[in-house]
Amino acid sequence: MAKKIFTALAVIMTFLAPGLALGGEVKANKLFGSMQSGSSQAPKVIGFYSKGCLAGSVQLKETGPTWQAMRLSRNRHWGHPSLIEFIERLSSRAAELGWKGLYVGDLSQPRGGPMTSGHASHQVGLDVDLWMLPANRLDLTRQEREEISSVAVRTPDQKSVNGNWTRTHYEILKSAASDPAVDRIFVAAAIKKEMCETAGKNRMWLQRIRPLYGHSHHFHVRLKCPKGEDSCVTQTPTVAELSKGGDGCDETLEWWLTAYLEALKKPPPKNPPPRKRGYRDYVMADLPRECANVLGAS
Repeated sequence: MAKKIFTALAVIMTFLAPGLALGGEVKANKLFGSMQSGSSQAPKVIGFYSKGCLAGSVQLKETGPTWQAMRLSRNRHWGHPSLIEFIERLSSRAAELGWKGLYVGDLSQPRGGPMTSGHASHQVGLDVDLWMLPANRLDLTRQEREEISSVAVRTPDQKSVNGNWTRTHYEILKSAASDPAVDRIFVAAAIKKEMCETAGKNRMWLQRIRPLYGHSHHFHVRLKCPKGEDSCVTQTPTVAELSKGGDGCDETLEWWLTAYLEALKKPPPKNPPPRKRGYRDYVMADLPRECANVLGAS
C-alpha cells in the first residue's frame, strides 16, 4: 500500500509541476505507461476507446482454465470487469470447440490511457487482442510467452485465407460476434470475405465482423460501453449503420480487397505531409478531466 501511495504522489507532483503536463510538455502516455497497478477506485470507463482511461481495472490472471496471457512483460493485461468476464466466456467456448482455450494478447495498461508504443485504442479497458494461433498448450512458461508468435491466417496478397485458417477459427469468431457485450471485431479483410462466403442463412452477427488492416495474426474484440457508465463514449457509426442494416458483405468489404490493395502498391510521396498530432502526442489536458484523478489515486 505504501508503495502505491508513493507512486500516486509522484505522479501528482509530475502532473502539477510548472511547465510540465499542464504546459503541454509531458506526454500522457509516459504518465500512464509508468503505472504498475490499477487504481483503488470503483471500475469505471472514462472517455473513448482511443482517448480515455480506466479506473478500478482488474488484472487478467496469467493463466486460467482456458487461457494464457501472452507477452507478460508488457503489463497490458488489465481491463474493465466486463472484459475479463468476456475473455473467460469466449475462451471456455474455444475449449468446447476443440482448442485448449485462447492465447490472450494486449488488453489495456493498469490505468488505461495512451500507450508508449503500439495501439491507438485499448485505452479504456474494453479492447482485447486474441491470437489466431490455436492454444493447444496452456503450460507455456513466461519466457515462452515472450518468444512464441501467432500465425497469419491470410495469404500474402491479402485476398484470401491460407492453410492456417480452420473452421474452429470461424466458430470462435462467430461466438464472439454473437456475444451481446460485443460492439465490433476487427479482422483482416480476407477473413471477413471467407466468413461471408461460408456463413449460413442466419448471418446478421456478421455486422460485427469489421475488416481492418493489421489484423491477420489476431482478432481485436471491442466491447460496448457497460450499462450505466455515462463517462464511456460510444463508438459511431454503429456496425448497423456501417453495413446499412445488412451483414457487411458488401461494397465496403470489396473496397478493402481492391482499391485499398491497389493504393498500397503506389510509391510513397517524396514530400509527405507533416504527421498529424495523434494519441502519442496527447497530454493530460487532451484527456477527460477524470483521468487525472485516476492517475493520482492510490
